[in-house]
Amino acid sequence: MKYPTKGKQPQTCQGDWRQRHSPRQKKQAPRYGGCHLGAYQEEERPGVEGKEGVGSQANAPPPSPARVVVAAQDNMAAAFRRPSHVLLFTLQSSVSPGVGGSGSTCCRCPLGAKRYLLTDNVVKLKEFQHKKVVIANHLPGTKATYLRNMKEKLAQNKLILKDELKTFLHLCDTRDDVELAKNVIYRYHTENRNVTLGEYKFGPLFMRLCYELDLEESALELIKDQHLRGFFSDTTSFNILMDMLFIKGKYTSALEVLIEMKNQDVKFNKETYVLAFAICYKLNSPESLKICTTLREEALIKGEVLSRRASCFAVALALNQNQVAKAISIFSQIMKPESIICTNLNILIHIQSNMLKTLIKILKDAADGNLSKFVKRQEFSEEVLAKARKKVKDVPTLLAKFDEIYGKLHINGQVTTCTLDTLLCHTPGDRKSHMVLLSKRTVSHRTFQPLNQSLWAE
Repeated sequence: MKYPTKGKQPQTCQGDWRQRHSPRQKKQAPRYGGCHLGAYQEEERPGVEGKEGVGSQANAPPPSPARVVVAAQDNMAAAFRRPSHVLLFTLQSSVSPGVGGSGSTCCRCPLGAKRYLLTDNVVKLKEFQHKKVVIANHLPGTKATYLRNMKEKLAQNKLILKDELKTFLHLCDTRDDVELAKNVIYRYHTENRNVTLGEYKFGPLFMRLCYELDLEESALELIKDQHLRGFFSDTTSFNILMDMLFIKGKYTSALEVLIEMKNQDVKFNKETYVLAFAICYKLNSPESLKICTTLREEALIKGEVLSRRASCFAVALALNQNQVAKAISIFSQIMKPESIICTNLNILIHIQSNMLKTLIKILKDAADGNLSKFVKRQEFSEEVLAKARKKVKDVPTLLAKFDEIYGKLHINGQVTTCTLDTLLCHTPGDRKSHMVLLSKRTVSHRTFQPLNQSLWAE
């Protein structure tokens, strides 16, 4: 069926999110309009055949009929009775040859595509590279001389100071330099393992170095080494490494880092949960769904607030595993489901729940909404709309309505060619606080006079 070409054209992905040459690139994430969950319990839903998950393929296992029963309270009650060692056992049992990092049926991009989850204000690669230039310019002597002196210290078993290690890590530029840095780290940690509490954290510094040089294997080797237990005692080190492995498509190795983080009792933050749920989503297996569910329940028991982004990964994974009731339960707890990802997840939930009338109503409201041109409209993925059309094609009345709505969405520019997997893995832009501008110094520390008067005097 052909549709008129007047009006706005279908939107495409702004920038190539799958190819990132350098982490220096910063892209502002768009803001999208709202969506609504729909009346999940107002429409009868007979058995559904041929359900499709998020980014699923033709060889995906056949789904089973799902009843939409929200059992969040029962799940939470069961989680209270789950001891902590059960989670570790679940995590460790999932890292097996049967679960391949690149075997996810939800990944539409080629192996090794540049998909990153952490923003630059977490990785802080620009600050690290700037510091490297500053230290290299203020170094007494040459880099070769400094490296030679460090090798002599190792050979003579001399004490390595904190500032020496910090300077050395900022001077590393090659793989050989990193190999020497590993020996220096082993020596430093052996001498200072009992005084690291409250000291400078070298873990993030080494991880940023490996991030810059694409040496995720060296970082993985050191973070799992029991002789360096305590050297990587911060959350940032584990998060950066998991992000590196996620970029390379090494999801099984990333899960091993998550296990190590849990074993070392390193505290999870909101970025950790995003990474953990994204890794489970990419693995796309019953075991990874169990891990995701367990981590989520433990976080809720501790009173932690999970980000919308982490919850979206959990919903997408549940849909891929045909656990519609679990997906609805998680989606219903998202506080502000107004993003484009939530909009498309909501459509997929209605598709897999066989709520076709409500599905058509949601799309019609989005297409016919009498909104100002300054208000952002809801946007839908072409991939998700194709699944919706496939679902309603056996009902002629609904198919006719859908085709009409589909044409309006195209004319309004509410259709994007980005897949849901691309939208999920896209990194949002950094959110800088405006409080820095409000607290900017206005008085001179030397004269105690307003700075504007000093400028006029000069």
